[in-house]
Amino acid sequence: MSAVLSRFPRALALVAFSGVVLAQTGGSVEERIGRIQNGLLPPVVIQGDSSNALKLADEMAAMHVPGVSIAMIHGGRIEWARGFGVVRIGGAPVTTETLFQAASISKPVAALAVLRLVEAGKIRLDADVNDYLKSWKVPGTQIVTVRELLTHSAGLTVHGFAGYAAGAPLPTLPQVLNGEKPANSAAIRVDVKPGTVWRYSGGGYVVAQQMLEDLSGEAFPKLMHDTVLGPIGMKNSTYEQPLPKDRLGEAAMPYRMDGTPVEGGPHTYPEMAAAGLWTTPSDLARYALQVQGTLAGGPHPVLSQAMVKQMLTPGLNDWGLGPELGGSAGHRYFQHGGANEGYRCQLVAYEAGDGVVIMTNGDAGGQLAMEIVRGVAHEYGWPDFQPKPHAVAKVDAKIFDSYAGDYQSQIGVFTVTREGDQLFARLAGQPKLRLYPESEREFFMTAVDATVTLEATKMTLHQNGNDMAAVRVMK
Repeated sequence: MSAVLSRFPRALALVAFSGVVLAQTGGSVEERIGRIQNGLLPPVVIQGDSSNALKLADEMAAMHVPGVSIAMIHGGRIEWARGFGVVRIGGAPVTTETLFQAASISKPVAALAVLRLVEAGKIRLDADVNDYLKSWKVPGTQIVTVRELLTHSAGLTVHGFAGYAAGAPLPTLPQVLNGEKPANSAAIRVDVKPGTVWRYSGGGYVVAQQMLEDLSGEAFPKLMHDTVLGPIGMKNSTYEQPLPKDRLGEAAMPYRMDGTPVEGGPHTYPEMAAAGLWTTPSDLARYALQVQGTLAGGPHPVLSQAMVKQMLTPGLNDWGLGPELGGSAGHRYFQHGGANEGYRCQLVAYEAGDGVVIMTNGDAGGQLAMEIVRGVAHEYGWPDFQPKPHAVAKVDAKIFDSYAGDYQSQIGVFTVTREGDQLFARLAGQPKLRLYPESEREFFMTAVDATVTLEATKMTLHQNGNDMAAVRVMK
């Protein structure tokens, strides 16, 4: 719940940019890019307040994100792509061909290789994955199916991976699977009955990677290049880990929350299917376009239309065979985010032909990416990803005095303070956030989609359908 207080102190910076318009030139596209640059949106906006919009340059500086790259899909094509900022502090500008780590967006791309083998008759989605594994087997008596691996419903452990710093010993894939040194993650095991619950598991995609290598007899990067990346036209992309030295000059360098560089540069991820893809937003947009085009009955160099439809059929927790699914009838979309050390990214694509891919080289880039998504949604009139509007009520500021104080919660102490006619809340160790009144007891924030109920003896935080109480500390 500490994520509710996730804003960062602002700083001044000059943001350089470079880029190209891929599909067309002219004022209309340039104007749209300009409006998005100056029209990022928080998750919550105040009705009638023209100051809701955020500037990309300001947000990059505030969040210590040196570089951002964006590719916009509109009308079934890449309408524009552009880089903002720099590949490293004091370095060259980000371009549309600058490489970033895709992190967990590696998973839906890797899933295409599995589904291609399904169509080739070499894998059955509902077969036991141990039927195809040779160099390692899923321990235990529970049967895990290929479908369950791709939909995060296999009951497997290990959410994600930290990667390995430059110069650190690298484990083999079986060592990762068994949690054996030098692996820095736990063993990947079944601890919940497969098929009964949804639980995100990067571990499941490591199992899928081992299965693909065992079946093909090829190294995973070559397999992915030959069966997915090449046919789609993702010419700048690779699953090679680490990135070959002769390509490091193409890559954005990773940065921490406080703006310091990740020591030694990019981490290495032998868990390639789960987190190892190096790519650009334009290449990931080509992945989305391939899915969209095949679904619409266009050319299908990787999967058939029938298989893409199956891939985009919601399972547990609205997850497909690779991507997360959402939207409403006529406006269905698929999406996935990613978070590696010093990299954050987001892909959203509507089945009907719109979408956006955002890649950053900063640990706070996930929040920034969602601000960009909301700005894009507003500019292009998407039915989803719009900020939630709230109205500010007229409340006598004197009542705020009765709420001032400390409130103990399960995640720490919240301090509520009145400053003039404004009320603020701060979780220990994080920046304060303004509380806007909707009534004398109900308040909202703009930086996060959460509301607060204040009473004489307690406060209650409401977020994502969950409530968390904090008891007032009486002095």
